[in-house]
Amino acid sequence: MASLSFLAKPISQKLSGNLKSIDHSPSSHFLLHNLSFAGTGFHCSEVVVGGRSLGRCRVAKNSSQTASLDSIHISDIPLLSLSEAFERLRTSQEKYKGKQQFLAMYSSVYGGITTDPAAMVIPMDDHMVHRGHGVFDTAAIMDGYLYELDQHLDRIIRSAAMAKIKLPFDRESIRRILIKTVSASKCRKGSLRYWLSAGPGDFQLSPSGCHKSALYAIVIQDQSPPDHKGIKVVTSSIPIKPPQFAIMKSVNYLANVLSKMEAEEQGGYAAIWLDDEGYVAEGPNMNVAFVTKEKELVMPPFDKILSGCTARRVLVLAERLVKEGRLQGIRVGNVTVEEGKRADEMMLIGSGVLVRAVVQWDEEIIGDGKEGPVTQVLRDLIVEDMKSGPSTVRVPVPY
Repeated sequence: MASLSFLAKPISQKLSGNLKSIDHSPSSHFLLHNLSFAGTGFHCSEVVVGGRSLGRCRVAKNSSQTASLDSIHISDIPLLSLSEAFERLRTSQEKYKGKQQFLAMYSSVYGGITTDPAAMVIPMDDHMVHRGHGVFDTAAIMDGYLYELDQHLDRIIRSAAMAKIKLPFDRESIRRILIKTVSASKCRKGSLRYWLSAGPGDFQLSPSGCHKSALYAIVIQDQSPPDHKGIKVVTSSIPIKPPQFAIMKSVNYLANVLSKMEAEEQGGYAAIWLDDEGYVAEGPNMNVAFVTKEKELVMPPFDKILSGCTARRVLVLAERLVKEGRLQGIRVGNVTVEEGKRADEMMLIGSGVLVRAVVQWDEEIIGDGKEGPVTQVLRDLIVEDMKSGPSTVRVPVPY
């Protein structure tokens, strides 16, 4: 049997050549042939145990990978101390920095806030991690104010109740923790995302082994420049979530991710879900609205989809356009695909995109193929509301 002494060795070797063995001693019976990843995106390996071949495996890269896969000798896998693992985690995060910066995180597990991204982790045995038993929400940070914090906080509490997750603290305590986390981050423009989970405990299906529910929050600063150009959407072939799960903001986002990927594979920005009756429902993480040729703002009802806080605020702000005569009316009701594609304007609405014009749906051009005037005004109204709206939607952060 192969020796296990290699576990203590540092990572310092890479595989190459045509024959590599885990243990080079004469007693070794476990061999790997051709265990190296070629730059062409795949390799073949033959596993030999006791002189008997167990077959070959083929490893290929997916379309999103741009670099060749790294090969690693099994004898290169070390046993790390806590400090060594922590340092490797920090190095990895520094090496692969993206457009988002994580400025502060709160965890009820360790009962405090950290500004070190390497410490922004959650336990693997948290029921949210391995069973998806968690809910989340978000709030924008604009000029040192949290936008619609209370509206989003009420929604996550409703989601937690539907997911049968007990609150780790009362509502006011959660609110203070979220504000304090933003304060510690010193972020004046970004977003706050927070989760409620059944908490850590074990790896069972039932949460009965989870000793206490958990709260996590993180402050994110996105370095991406704003982009308001019109986008393309496609009709999603991924089944929409049943209403029981669609109306709660849970971490079960696999369908949403696959829907988003489907759109990107077709050159689009997002995919549009239809409900079980064929009516327009929502996007993967945003609501949908239309301006008809009769100048009526129409939005699908919220009984089968997530009740978007930004979408509901848009409905309130749009009343000004009715008074000014730019809109003839506002309606929340069913919209067929045909009606949607015939609309003068189509838009996606959410805390991330705010109000984004859709200029093409599948092969159909929406309106004149450009951002419409109502879409533009509604986006301006949301931004204005974020910067100078009433105290009911803006919560100051004491830095």
